Amino acid sequence: MALYTAWSNRRPLTVSEKLWRVHWPLLAIVSLIAAVGVVTLYSVAGGSFQPWSERHALRFLIAFGIVVGMALIRLDVWVKLAYPAYAIALVTLVLVPLIGVEAMGARRWIGAGSISFQPSEFMKLALVAALARYYLWLPREDVGKLRYVLVPLVMVAVPVVLTLKQPDLGSAMVFLALGLALTFLAGVPMRYFVGGALTALAALPLIWSGLHDYQRRRVEVFLDPNADPLGAGYHIMQSKIALGAGGITGKGFVQGTQSQLDFLPEKHTDFIAGIIGEEWGFAGLMLLLILYVALIATMMRMAGRCENPFARLAIAGSAMTFFIYVFINLAMVTGLVPVVGIPLPLVSYGGTSMMTLMVGLGLAMSAYVHGRDRPAASFGAF
Repeated sequence: MALYTAWSNRRPLTVSEKLWRVHWPLLAIVSLIAAVGVVTLYSVAGGSFQPWSERHALRFLIAFGIVVGMALIRLDVWVKLAYPAYAIALVTLVLVPLIGVEAMGARRWIGAGSISFQPSEFMKLALVAALARYYLWLPREDVGKLRYVLVPLVMVAVPVVLTLKQPDLGSAMVFLALGLALTFLAGVPMRYFVGGALTALAALPLIWSGLHDYQRRRVEVFLDPNADPLGAGYHIMQSKIALGAGGITGKGFVQGTQSQLDFLPEKHTDFIAGIIGEEWGFAGLMLLLILYVALIATMMRMAGRCENPFARLAIAGSAMTFFIYVFINLAMVTGLVPVVGIPLPLVSYGGTSMMTLMVGLGLAMSAYVHGRDRPAASFGAF
């Protein structure tokens, strides 16, 4: 607490100082990734900026401005807003079954007229901020005590349960992975994670019985896609065909048969990586993956340069969000995990997911601008 008081009472930075501290190379990487999305969505539409590419570019430009704007806001503002944001996110998740909009057999959105949003996306931001604030005040020596471990466990478990009821397995997996990552980086001892893993293994039969029929079917198809090639296994089989057809260098821009002939479902959202693999090949996917690795590694280095605990965890939380999205999406389109509906960050079409990731990046940038008070250090500073 003394560290937070001393940090919050420092001389306020001028606007020019804040802009100088913004990590512009990181924003350049983010822009390159978004550009890949714009180009791919242009190709998916048969060589047209409509209906996806132009909107994707416009949304990114707006979100880019939001990131820079958030970077200028003092970090103590986000600290004060963390718990209220988490509480509001919980309320919206509770409201989803009551007033939510149903689509594709699930009730995950809240809408008013032509405007709708997915509360689970807002919760991803709120969860990172709330956990970062919790560990800001907690003395280092108390992090490993059981009573202090239970609090963040409940903070993670509640949104997991609420999203599973929608049902939204993908978001529940993201919440769980984010919570585990942040508590580990905060210094929670490994024995708790080992114990949790063993408990989860023992509870697998109960977890399986609690899944919805379509979720069980997805797991079964994941184990054997050929069991339902025209139904639940269709997505993953067509995705693998697209990736295999691309080979090393790909078929060429706007030359992918899986996209142009509409064989691959959700080609502009969840399975857009299959289109990239078909048109640009293994080499194109690897270049995109290198950009993601550079993005995540840069953010983790940024976190290591911050003295303030809230700043470190806020940046790390944003980096882990990108990592989880990329990992699950690429594992999904290659058949390594069941299909759970996680987009490829800043590449897949979707305003809600883009805004979630970019606002999280804005929080991270604010943390870097205002929480950086020492030279570069290893991430072991956690």
